Amino acid sequence: MYKEITQSMEALIQEMSQVYEQDDAIKKMFRNGLENTFLTTLEEQEDGSVFVITGDIPAMWLRDSAAQVRPLLMLADKDEKIQAIIKGVILKQFEQILEDPYANAFNKEPDHTCDGQKDLTEMKPIVWERKYEIDSLCYPIQLAYLYSKTTGDQSIFDETFTKVCHTIIDLFVVEQDHMKQSPYSFQRVADWLLFGEPERIEFETLRNMGKGSDVERTGMTWSGFRPSDDACKYGYLVPSNMFAVVILNYMCEISAEYMEDDDLAAKAKALADEIDAGIKAHAIIEHEEFGKVYAYEVDGLGNYHLMDDANVPSLLAAPYLGYGSFDDEVYLNTRKMVLSKTNPNYYEGKHAKGIGSNHTAENYIWHIAMAIQGMTSLDLEEKEEILDMFKRTTADTYMMHEGFNVDNPFEFTRPWFSWSNSMFAEFLLYLNGKVVKGSPLDRR
Repeated sequence: MYKEITQSMEALIQEMSQVYEQDDAIKKMFRNGLENTFLTTLEEQEDGSVFVITGDIPAMWLRDSAAQVRPLLMLADKDEKIQAIIKGVILKQFEQILEDPYANAFNKEPDHTCDGQKDLTEMKPIVWERKYEIDSLCYPIQLAYLYSKTTGDQSIFDETFTKVCHTIIDLFVVEQDHMKQSPYSFQRVADWLLFGEPERIEFETLRNMGKGSDVERTGMTWSGFRPSDDACKYGYLVPSNMFAVVILNYMCEISAEYMEDDDLAAKAKALADEIDAGIKAHAIIEHEEFGKVYAYEVDGLGNYHLMDDANVPSLLAAPYLGYGSFDDEVYLNTRKMVLSKTNPNYYEGKHAKGIGSNHTAENYIWHIAMAIQGMTSLDLEEKEEILDMFKRTTADTYMMHEGFNVDNPFEFTRPWFSWSNSMFAEFLLYLNGKVVKGSPLDRR
């Protein structure tokens, strides 16, 4: 772990402290949010790669690790140390994907460490958890793309990158026909699940002998689990398919501009178009109150699930990730729906309102979802309201949490959750006109 932040980080903290000179809470929250990932979760390896723990869990999630370092991209063009760290994270992520593209979280060493569960799937010693989630393969490509746009360093687009891209594309193609072609299955057998938390069974394991509920081919690619690590109800997870379209187009752009790899560009573009067509054909639902909206999950058999989850990718986060525009009609309709009681994960209470998750208790909303709501809003008043809710809900820790009770913020989960801290830091920077170069917020 690093013992102190860099000069550029301290300068940015001081800059934000001057902006919020009269607000000690915001100053403390921003410093904690920016410092938390850097000082407590990053560990440089001998080969120059960087292992990133999530906080209170000593494993590296592909999704979380990319989101954790994302705000640091804003400094990478002028801070060689931060540039090297982010590059090291990307190299570690590529290494992990090539070890097992179906895994979502990894150990630092191949020591068979896991979370105490007995999972019926093909576990390698390096794997912490093997819940297949589309977004686990999307985030590292997104981070690599934004890193290159920020720093101008294209050295990461080498043979390993090409192999990673082909691995992802090939897996997405197989999972377009999951029931017939996929080798993946997952079942969880654990005493804590069966005897301690029986209500979690439907979210921790896949039905149908580990294959998940039946799906029909749609052009979209299948996902076993949501970015919450909860099992999908229906196999085509729409926001993750949206993210897949975005990163496949990133692959196409990178391979055409920097690698002159026509084969990779063509494969990525063709698959992006197929998945996008599947979203438009199967995931847009006519709602009697909100009009045309995106479903959260569909199965190609006519079933769909109208909801949203606090974790990203989410329907709320679609334009933040790069799928569609911030003022797209279907997105705005969907936004109204998921920020209402129509969404079973939307809660309002004495101290806050917003989106939670099946992953946490009823009436708990997430700081991550609050940040996404703020960064996708077209309304300045809404953004300021969200900033005020952040201030009211840290339980006097001046840190972000996973979920918290909307009626009592002192009841919260995960006091050390780096992704959430990084999301607040990015949100505050966004409010002050600072965004990641090359990101959808930069093009807004």
